[in-house]
Amino acid sequence: MIAATETFDGTWPFPARFTESAGFRQHYVDVGPRDGAPIVLLHGEPTWGYLWRHLIGPLSGTHRVVVPDHMGFGKSATPAGRGYLADEHIDNLTALLADELDLTGITLVMHDWGGPIGAGFALRHPDRVARLFATNTVVPLGFPGYDELMAANLAESTWFRWAMSSQETGALEQILGNAGSTVCHLMLALQTIARPEIVTPTWIRAYAEHFGGRADCEGVLRFPQQLVVPDPAAAPTPPDPQAVAALRAKPAILVEGMRDTALLPRHIIPAFRLAYPDAPVIELPHAGHFTPEDTPHELLTALELFLHST
Repeated sequence: MIAATETFDGTWPFPARFTESAGFRQHYVDVGPRDGAPIVLLHGEPTWGYLWRHLIGPLSGTHRVVVPDHMGFGKSATPAGRGYLADEHIDNLTALLADELDLTGITLVMHDWGGPIGAGFALRHPDRVARLFATNTVVPLGFPGYDELMAANLAESTWFRWAMSSQETGALEQILGNAGSTVCHLMLALQTIARPEIVTPTWIRAYAEHFGGRADCEGVLRFPQQLVVPDPAAAPTPPDPQAVAALRAKPAILVEGMRDTALLPRHIIPAFRLAYPDAPVIELPHAGHFTPEDTPHELLTALELFLHST
């Protein structure tokens, strides 16, 4: 775990909060007015809440902003004996947002694996979710054609082709198990940071510090591994049709970094359209996979307009 008081040279000034509601020490940020409408910012692979640092301050002036670190990432613990599959992360998020904080009227802001995790939470608790804001992620709601689009992305994506090849040679566990030394390459080259000038020593330390040894890297390894070597016994159950209908009725938007080499826009935009055929899609031509890093101001503007217009 990253130390609770670590600010990374002042770039992460947000007070740390912790919960044991899911059976491990989970870190989250909770800032802004207690009676403000909640915005929940969900990170993916291989990041943590630090990804959202440029948005938290501006949003917290008017909203209650909650930013969890998934199990195995950031300032959250990496407990032994866990599967680190998507369903377990959904359980953890439910324990925090529903059981611990009892949030309703949530705007879910989802990136990368934050999409499947956030969508899983929303399908369990559609009554707690007001709207969905997706950026370079997927919102799997079980529509025909989704699996085919994801298979095509798996076959063509720079990130997943590397992951599949590395899994076959046995290198995947070695490289991701040493993520403290490899995380910069994973983000910059395989998933694409479009503005390499933002990669400073502080930035590298912020994303590398959690991964101090092999035991700290279980989360970062299991996210891609569950896709390149899926366990048939862990296949997700089809979502409840009533929950799907409830989510489809909610406002949604996709803001897509078009230089993404992990989740390719030519597959991700159609996948989003399956669930939300009439929802807006904003294309950011100069952003890669990590839109909160490459284009934080554009992302914040799109989110604020989405909040005001819905």
